[in-house]
Amino acid sequence: MPAAVPAAPVTAGAVRASDGDRDGAVQALGEALAEGALDTAEYGRRLGRALAAVTRADLDALTADLPASRAAHDRAAAARRAARAEADEREWWNEWAHWAGAAAIMTVIWGVTSLSEGEWRFFWPVFPLGVWAAILLACALWPSDGD
Repeated sequence: MPAAVPAAPVTAGAVRASDGDRDGAVQALGEALAEGALDTAEYGRRLGRALAAVTRADLDALTADLPASRAAHDRAAAARRAARAEADEREWWNEWAHWAGAAAIMTVIWGVTSLSEGEWRFFWPVFPLGVWAAILLACALWPSDGD
């Protein structure tokens, strides 16, 4: 059996372009045309080259001199806002999970103490849990920039 020939390292620009890569370049060119960064003749030339591009380097060369489009900026800003909202929601549920864990621990302590004394005592966990829940609800209803 013949020995395998080791593959030569491939640089990032020499990677073959996929249809998705070409579609992204065509979209960037269309946005540049819509914003006036390209005239129709230049857009047509670049569009033809984008559709015939073989490597990512070929595509990068077509859009390297274009300014960042407003649409791309808006998409990035929307993605950042969505990611932040998702992280905030995850943090919100994590806070309630901590609250529930503390409620379980305090209730067990209250129950063991009450049973050891032979009578049900005042349910003291209501105070720390109530204050904590009120703070969580206040943060949800009236968020500040830091929340």
